This record gives sequence, structure tokens and C-alpha cells, in this order.
Amino acid sequence: MATLSSVAAAAGVSTSTASRALSGHASVLPSTRARVEAAAAELRYQPNRTASALRTRRTGLLGLVVDNLRTATSHTIAETLQGWAVLRDYQVLVCTTGGDPARAAAFLKSVRAHHFDGVVIAGSGVDLELVNGLVEDGRAVVTMNREPAGSLAPSVMSAYEQAARLATEHLLELGHTRIAAIEGQPGTTSGRLHHAGFAAAMGAAGLPVLDELVQRGPFTPDFGQAAAATLLALPEPPTALVASNHPASFGMLSALGDSGLPVPDRLSVICTEDEPFYRWWYPPLTAVDNRPGRQAERAAALLLAQLTAPGSSYPAPGTELVEPVLVERGSTAPPG
Repeated sequence: MATLSSVAAAAGVSTSTASRALSGHASVLPSTRARVEAAAAELRYQPNRTASALRTRRTGLLGLVVDNLRTATSHTIAETLQGWAVLRDYQVLVCTTGGDPARAAAFLKSVRAHHFDGVVIAGSGVDLELVNGLVEDGRAVVTMNREPAGSLAPSVMSAYEQAARLATEHLLELGHTRIAAIEGQPGTTSGRLHHAGFAAAMGAAGLPVLDELVQRGPFTPDFGQAAAATLLALPEPPTALVASNHPASFGMLSALGDSGLPVPDRLSVICTEDEPFYRWWYPPLTAVDNRPGRQAERAAALLLAQLTAPGSSYPAPGTELVEPVLVERGSTAPPG
């Protein structure tokens, strides 16, 4: 196997010059760099990343923790970060946890053991002690989509409360007063904040939040299907529905399709997270775009600040909110 020394000998330069040439160092003349690259290609030289990491204290590896890659939000975050990283000579290793804290913890322990340069944690159920341990080790860490109290890492999050408020106010402006909600569990950041936004909009309109119209449960399509069926079976069903539990919205749509209930003539529907297929559902679904691409860009900026700055200059802990945008389509209308 070719070594850096053999490449240097073939190119007629010192080993240090060959190293600088192959790393793109600006001090190397273009003609010298070309000669070294040609020698490396002829000898099929592969850099020893392990040795380089020991020397530079940089592995070129970043981690990303997400619950899944099925939703538009999670795969947009993954694609945006991957595109950002490759331009800066980093590789991103993705861990999908299925919402299992043990899987997230195991991956973060690997991040620490293998000296990843940084990690973005966009999944649920993450161990705060592991997050803070990585920060204290000098790793670049950004959390997303959750608000972990006591975290030493900066966070980027969709403005969940504002999203639910925007959705509810849109329905109120159309004239709806009997508005239902399918939400996440109150113990989760998004579940708590979405409910707060829904309740705030209803309260500002002088309307109560009726227990029978609020379904709160796990982030699963099965829950969404059951929740929608329960709401539609009420003696006085709602005229409008806010779905802020995103995975549950998939099951909700199945239940609506099975019911044959005309949307929006009998029921207006709005979701607080967008999906490409919402535009093709009939009628196209009104949604609040949580702008996952923008969230990923901000997370990348916070990550880069940590990768390029000394520890004392790291971004301070805190949460940066990305404002959502209402996207009106055909699934909302005045009550019939």
C-alpha cells in the first residue's frame, strides 16, 4: 500500500510538501500540487484518516440524530446538513432512533468514543448528561426540535406555539368556532407548545377549549386515525380541525378519506407541518410551513461557529426560533 513518503519520493518533494499539497494548502505552487496529485493517483494512495485525526485532532465526521427519515422535516434537515457538510469536507453519519432514547444514547456514546467533530441532535428522548458531556469535551453540539432544560448546547427549534396559533387564527378568521385539535403528548416540547398556541388563539377569540375536542397522544399514524374517528363520531362534531401532531396527521387523513366527509364543506383541515404530498391530496391541504431547511441552515451556522472558534467563543446556550409561514390551500373554508 502506498504511503505519503512514497508519493513524496515519486513526486520529488519532501513528505511535508506532499502533505500540504494533498490537503490543498495555499503555500504549495500549482505545478507542485499537480505533480504530487499525479503521483498519488498513479500509486493509488489513500490518506490514513486515523493518523491524520491523531495529528490534527479532526476526524472530519459529524453526527445527526433524528427519530426517522419519513417526514419532510427530518429528511429536509438531513439533506440540508449533508449538502452543507460536503462543501466543508465533512461526512455526516445519520442515526435514526425511532424515538428510542437508548438508540440515541448509544449513538452519542459512539460520537464521543470515535471523536466526531460535532453532532446535531434532532431526535426526541436525548440524554441531557450525554449532550452536556459532549459539549464539555469540546465537541460542537446543536440540538433541534426540542427544548432540553439545562442543556449547554445551543438549540434551533420551530416556533411551535406560533405555528398552532397561526393555524387556529386562520380558522377563526374564516368564522369557525367549534375547532378541534389533534396534538402530541403534553410531556413533549412540541405537544406542550402547540397546545399553548391553540389555547391562546381560542382564548383571544373568547372561546373555551373543550376537552371533548382535544385529542392528545403519541406521534403515530394509528393515534391520528383513532383520534379523528373519535372527533367525527361526536354528537356535535367540529367544523374545523388543527392537526399539530405531524405523524398522527397521516392517520387522520386516512380516517377522513374513509369517512367520506367532504372537506372543506363540512370540515376544514389544517396541519402545522407541511409535506410535499399535501399539495396533491384532494383538496390540497392548508398547512403551516415550519421551514425545516431554514432550521437546518441555522443549526449548521451554530455548528460551524463551534467548529471554528475556541471553546470560550462557543454560542451561548439558548433556543433560536424559526418563524413558520401559513400556506393556504383548498382544505380550509368558512363553515358550511
